[in-house]
Amino acid sequence: MKLLLTLAALGLVGSVWSGDSRECLPHSRPWQARLHNGGSQICSGALISEWWIVTSFMCAPMSTGTTASLGEHDLGTEEGTEQHISIAEVIHHSPYRSPLHSLSMLRLSRPAQINQYVKPIPLPSQCPRPGDICSVSGWGSTVPNQYESPGLLKCLRVPIVDDRFCESTFPEFIYWSLGMVCAGSATTDNCLGDGGAVLECNGQLQGVQWFDHGCYDPSDPSVYTKLCMYNKWINEVMDRYTPFDTTPSPFTTPLL
Repeated sequence: MKLLLTLAALGLVGSVWSGDSRECLPHSRPWQARLHNGGSQICSGALISEWWIVTSFMCAPMSTGTTASLGEHDLGTEEGTEQHISIAEVIHHSPYRSPLHSLSMLRLSRPAQINQYVKPIPLPSQCPRPGDICSVSGWGSTVPNQYESPGLLKCLRVPIVDDRFCESTFPEFIYWSLGMVCAGSATTDNCLGDGGAVLECNGQLQGVQWFDHGCYDPSDPSVYTKLCMYNKWINEVMDRYTPFDTTPSPFTTPLL
């Protein structure tokens, strides 16, 4: 009964939740965006305003025809909650080659309609600290060294890991950057093979996946772009590139 009441409060009555420990409660991550071209799953990103999505550099569209799908959970069916919006503009943080930065902003061709299934996530008001328990979400494989066909949105609980320990697990060809934050440990599920997978801590956006190290060795933390370092740049991009003649949605959540 308590679960039914919770689902009703979230507007999820009628949805089927498998109860899989790695599956997100349907539509509990209304900021999650799927970036795809021609129907195939490419990457994830996070909606931060009705016009903008942030994702990793490797996930940014390199050609026209990329669509952002919002309000998704089960990729195998149209649930009636989706909004499919083409990408109009891509802004990369520069210099944007690893190991310096991995962050891109995608402007939608029209504003997302904000509702219970599609909502932006606030930018971080502070940086995450080692030991903080966060959530990472995406549609990629959760089985190390194995491909899984994308289906239901997955959520993993992961701890933020100390920078020095994380750096010590890097292969020789990857170097540490102050723009990185790491999460995951050998005692938790630590594989989500979805570029741009979203790291959320206490309701705030703290990262987008940079390297999915936990999918190659479950004892290694995965690496995320440390979004708290980029608040100023993100807001400057939105101020400069967002279309001027817009009518804000009455449901838009202010960013922190």
